[in-house]
Amino acid sequence: MKNKLLLFLLLLTTTLFAQSKIDRIEPPNWWAGMENENLQLLIHGDNIGHLRPAIAYKGIAIAQVIRVENPNYVFVDLRLDAGVKAGNVSIDFYDGTSKVETQSYPLLARGGKGRKGFDNSDVLYLITPDRFANGEPGNDNIDGMRETADRKNKGGRHGGDIQGIIDNLDYIAEMGFTAIWLNPVLENDMEEYSYHGYSTTDYYKVDARFGTNEQYQELSQKAEAKGIKLIMDMIVNHCGSFHWWMDDKPTSDWINEWSEYTGTNHRKVTIQDPYASQHDLKIFTDGWFVPTMPDLNQRNPLMANYLTQNAIWWIEYLGLAGIRMDTYPYPDMDYMTEWTARVAEEYPDFNVVGEEWFGDPAIVSYWQEGKTNPNGYTSSLKSLMDFPVQETMVKALTSEESWGTGVIQLYEMIAKDFLYADPSVLVTFPDNHDMSRIFTQVNEDYDLYRQAMIFTLTTRGTPQIYYGTEILMKNPESGDHGLIRSDFPGGWQGDKINGFTGNGLTEQEKAAKTFTKKLLDWRKTADVIHNGKLMHFAPQMRSGVYVYFRYDEENKVMVILNKNKGKTTLELAQYAEMLEGVSAGKDVLSGKSYDLKNAIDLPSREALILELK
Repeated sequence: MKNKLLLFLLLLTTTLFAQSKIDRIEPPNWWAGMENENLQLLIHGDNIGHLRPAIAYKGIAIAQVIRVENPNYVFVDLRLDAGVKAGNVSIDFYDGTSKVETQSYPLLARGGKGRKGFDNSDVLYLITPDRFANGEPGNDNIDGMRETADRKNKGGRHGGDIQGIIDNLDYIAEMGFTAIWLNPVLENDMEEYSYHGYSTTDYYKVDARFGTNEQYQELSQKAEAKGIKLIMDMIVNHCGSFHWWMDDKPTSDWINEWSEYTGTNHRKVTIQDPYASQHDLKIFTDGWFVPTMPDLNQRNPLMANYLTQNAIWWIEYLGLAGIRMDTYPYPDMDYMTEWTARVAEEYPDFNVVGEEWFGDPAIVSYWQEGKTNPNGYTSSLKSLMDFPVQETMVKALTSEESWGTGVIQLYEMIAKDFLYADPSVLVTFPDNHDMSRIFTQVNEDYDLYRQAMIFTLTTRGTPQIYYGTEILMKNPESGDHGLIRSDFPGGWQGDKINGFTGNGLTEQEKAAKTFTKKLLDWRKTADVIHNGKLMHFAPQMRSGVYVYFRYDEENKVMVILNKNKGKTTLELAQYAEMLEGVSAGKDVLSGKSYDLKNAIDLPSREALILELK
C-alpha cells in the first residue's frame, strides 16, 4: 500500500510538471540599467497560470503577479533597481509549496543609453528585403512554414534575405546612403502574400526565410561599421492571423473582436473631425485592415505593455537609430502617445517617424510632438512621412502650368508648413513600397525624375529613397504592389542585368545611377542642406520655374526647378534679398558657373543646385 501511494505521488508530480511546462517567456531577455525600472513578463505554457513565481536575485523584486482568464498565461511585473547587475536570473515556479520548474532569464549589460537617431544629415535607403538580394538561397523554403518561394509569382516570396543586404552594404555605402530602413523582417508565417512582412506571427523572431535574429544583429553591426544607421519598420496596429497567440489568446479583449468581420473604414479624419460619430471612429480604429490582420487592442494594458517593451527590446538588441511606425493613426491614439514617450524615456536622442498617409498637412501635422490641437490631443512623435509634399510634387511636375496648377502647387504646399510644430524633421520621399515608382509617376520622363530627386534631396527634412529608384526601376501596371516591389536586378544568381555593377543597364539607367550618387555624395557634406533655413519664392504665372534657397550664416544654395522646354530666361531681380552680395553660382552637378548679376538662361527642363559665391 505504501509503495502504491509513493507511485501515485510520483505520477501526480510528473503529471503536474508536464502540465506546468513553460514554453515561452517574453521579452526573452532584458537589460540592466534601463531608465524605466519596471519590466512585465508574459509567461505562457500549458496550465501554468496558477503557478507562483519566485526570484532571489539582488536588485530584482516581483511587484505583482497578474492572472488572467486563460490558465495558460501568467504576467509577472518585476522591479529592477538602478544598480542591478547583469547575470542569469533564476525564476522558480511553485505549485503550492512544491517547486515544479525553474527558468533562467538573461539580464544583459546595457549598451545603447546614449544612442543617437537618424537626422537631416542622413539619406534613408528603403529596402523590401524579399526583393533586394538573395544572399542565402538555402533559406528560401523552410520546412513547416506555410508559404514557399516562387519568383515567378509577383505577389509571392522571391527569396531576398538579410544576408543579401549584408553582402551589398558596400554598394549602399558607395552610393552615398547613410541609413537603411527595412520593411519588416519578423516572422510572417502566413499562407500567402507573406513576403511584405506586415502580418507578424512572432514579435521576437526574425522570419527564418530572411535569416536569424543573429544575422539581423550582424547587419546592424556591419552597417554601423560603414557609417550606415539601421531603422526598423514596426507595426503595433495589427498582427497576422497565424500569430502564435491567436489560438490561445490571454484575454477576451486581446484583439478588437466583432460579431462578424468588420474592416476599418480608413476614414482618418474621424479623429480630428469635431462632428464625428463614435460609430465611425470605432470602425476606423478597431476595424481590421484585412481579414488576415487581426486588430490589436492597445487599450488592454497587458497588450500595451507587450508592444512597448517589444519596441524597446529591438532598439537595444539591434542598436537601432530609428523606427518607422506603420499605420500610425490606426491604433489607440492615447497609447501611441504613451508608446513614443516610453521610447523617448529610454532613448532621448532617438528618432521615430510615423506613417500617416494623407495628402492634407492639417491631418498629418496633428500627430507631431509640439502641435497644439483643438481637441487637446498631445503627441510625442518627432517625425512623420511627408505624404502631402510627395503627392503635390508629382502633381506639380506632371500638370500643365496655369493659375492653380504646376509648380505653384508645390510652392503653396510648402507654404503650409506653418501647420507643423517642426516641419524641418519630416521625412521626404519621391516614392515608397506602397506607391508606383517615381519614374512611373512622372510618366517615365527622365528630366522630371531628376527634378523630383533634386527637390527631395534639397528641401527641408530627411530624404528617403526606395531601393532601385536610383536605377529608374518602374512598374508598368500602376498600383500593383508586386511590380512596385520588383526584384533588384543582380540580386539573384543568374540575373542578366545587374544594378549593383551596372552590367546590362541602359544608358539612361546608368546616367540615373551616376546622377544619384553625385547628388548624394554632395549632400553628405552640405550642412546648409542638413540644418540651413529655407526661403522660397512664389513662381510667376505659368513660368514653370520654382526657386528656393537653403541658407545659414555662412553658405547659400539656390535651387531652380525648370519644367520648360527650350530657352527660358530667369530674371533675378525678385530674388534680390537672397542674392545681395552674390556674384555667381556654381552648379553642383554639372560644374558650370552662372553669372547671377541680372538674369540667367536656364537649360531646357533642368534643375540647378547653385552654390552661391
